Amino acid sequence: MAEILLLDEVAIAGRASELVVAALRSAVQSTGHARLAISGGSATSPLAGIRRAMGGAWQLTWLTWVDERCVDRDSADSNRGSVYRQGGLDDDDPPGLELPLWLDGETPDIAIARVEDSLRDDFGNALDVALLGMGPDGHIASLFPGHPELSQSAGSVSHVKDSPKPPSARMTLTLPFLKKTSHSILVAMGESKREALTRLIAGDSQLPASALPNLTILTNIKL
Repeated sequence: MAEILLLDEVAIAGRASELVVAALRSAVQSTGHARLAISGGSATSPLAGIRRAMGGAWQLTWLTWVDERCVDRDSADSNRGSVYRQGGLDDDDPPGLELPLWLDGETPDIAIARVEDSLRDDFGNALDVALLGMGPDGHIASLFPGHPELSQSAGSVSHVKDSPKPPSARMTLTLPFLKKTSHSILVAMGESKREALTRLIAGDSQLPASALPNLTILTNIKL
């Protein structure tokens, strides 16, 4: 069963940062490095605080994305580009390794092969922490309830060519891969998420987040 933390919007970013940093530092202490995946949107608001709090251990953090839109990094639609432009990530303060799911000019087949290789060779096909957001429909990453990609059972990363939410072309970590994450931290803020959050807490198996082990939900929605 998920742990649910009810906090105000300001406190959520700080608490998410504390949880992520604690899990990353524990992984560094155990294995010498930590493996983190992040989403875009409001769920990345703790990222600058995480980076600062990690200090020198940020250089021992391997970073990837739970999903990316198949657009160039300088596009307004690029979640990775947006995080850099907003200061969550900084080219002058990089993690030890960053694995984008999409690079400018790639084709889906090339991206899948590159990412699969790095997830296997660099990440050991698992994550220590995933920092996730959730849409009003209950999607996490680019895994939409009822969409065929949700039932993908092979591979760690998948190309979604017909996302219900534009832009339609995306790369996403698969649910079987995300299920191997040691700590999943889900940020769900705002009234638009109330129905999906209610379903998730009730254990609705149609929502992908219901399959995640060791899930902590940070929300400002009082149910």
